[in-house]
Amino acid sequence: MTTKEPGMAQKDPEVQDGQFFAAVGYLSFLCFVPLALKKGNKFAQFHGKQALVLFILELAAGILKVVPALGDLVFTLSFVVFGILSLIGIVKVLMGEKWEIPVIHEIADRIML
Repeated sequence: MTTKEPGMAQKDPEVQDGQFFAAVGYLSFLCFVPLALKKGNKFAQFHGKQALVLFILELAAGILKVVPALGDLVFTLSFVVFGILSLIGIVKVLMGEKWEIPVIHEIADRIML
């Protein structure tokens, strides 16, 4: 689901200020960059929290890789799915949009930093 709040256009100073950091956050462990460096920026925090949940799920998939046969399949599928979600997240950030990743957003919304 894509939400475009009033004033969320590219010209919004908060979006412009946090855009780079939010985009970088979707690159695996770099999810901590917007969470640590842009604490006052709601746009960067929104995407940073979603990126953090994706990163934790990537780690879980990596741990499952030790399971014979099934682990490799789960890891490969999750690598593709999480990669696609991260790529879409980066595109949405560059468009200046808040994109609620299904299921991931509900988990990320509960994170209090």
